[in-house]
Amino acid sequence: METDPYQTLGVDRGASQEEISKAYRELARKYHPDLNPDDESAKKHFQAVQSAFDVLGDEKKRKMYDRYGAGYESMGSGTGPRPQGWPAGESGNVEFDLNDLFGGGGADGGAGGFADLFKHFSRGGTQAPSRPREQRGADLEYELTVPFATAVNGGKASVSLRRASGKNETISVKIPAGIEDGKKIRLRGQGEQSPTGGPAGDILITVRVAPHPCFTRSGKRLDVTVPVTLAEAVEGAKIDVPTPHGTVSVAIPPNTSSGKKLRLRGQGVKPASGEPGDLYADIQIVLPSGLNDEQRAQLVELAKSDTRDPRGQLQW
Repeated sequence: METDPYQTLGVDRGASQEEISKAYRELARKYHPDLNPDDESAKKHFQAVQSAFDVLGDEKKRKMYDRYGAGYESMGSGTGPRPQGWPAGESGNVEFDLNDLFGGGGADGGAGGFADLFKHFSRGGTQAPSRPREQRGADLEYELTVPFATAVNGGKASVSLRRASGKNETISVKIPAGIEDGKKIRLRGQGEQSPTGGPAGDILITVRVAPHPCFTRSGKRLDVTVPVTLAEAVEGAKIDVPTPHGTVSVAIPPNTSSGKKLRLRGQGVKPASGEPGDLYADIQIVLPSGLNDEQRAQLVELAKSDTRDPRGQLQW
């Protein structure tokens, strides 16, 4: 039995696109494989959420699903019998192209259709009708959500699609390093076959990047919040910071305050071509827990010795 995408995302059929996107983001974060590395059921839930959003996040696909149900992908090709539930009484008013009845050519009504055949008879059969134009196969469009790390470092992903013939197929997709959210990947010649022997269409994949629990991205720049102890901030220290390219050692200068950003050159996004971006480590001081009254008083007394106004530069 096909899964209802509305039930998968937990929204009703009248939900707005904003409500659908919000439900998707919450469920994608909840079941993301990076946050549930050893949970197979979470991975299956994540894949189901992706598939549901692939349908409901696209207004055209959503309208087709609402009208035809789970078999919507095989509808709308313009050929074959009418789908069940086609409105009664419309058959007498449906417009059609005479070229379609006589095996005509392209959608523009060009050479090779009924018009050429009519010209042939009107000239007394002195000239044979021209050959039909080759029609290119239809393109297929899909959205694919990849993990944050795959988008940064590159990798492989799989796309499950259903052909107009009803055949299900899984295609492997190479994800280039540094790809950004919303970018498209074109798989040439892997779309639908031409009905007239022409070239096959393409597959156009829109890439969506899942959020990371610790890192954020802006172009080739990466940012990460790095917690340090009070002792490390006061005395200075060397700490290990994870990056997409391995763990690096970072020096924390003495008397470092929360909010200070340390720049790690070349440790950001490294695209296939061009210069790599940088990684910025945002220092966050974690105060010690379990202080007794005497220890807390000592810290307060020490802090009071600094007469600077920490908010002196704060303004609207």
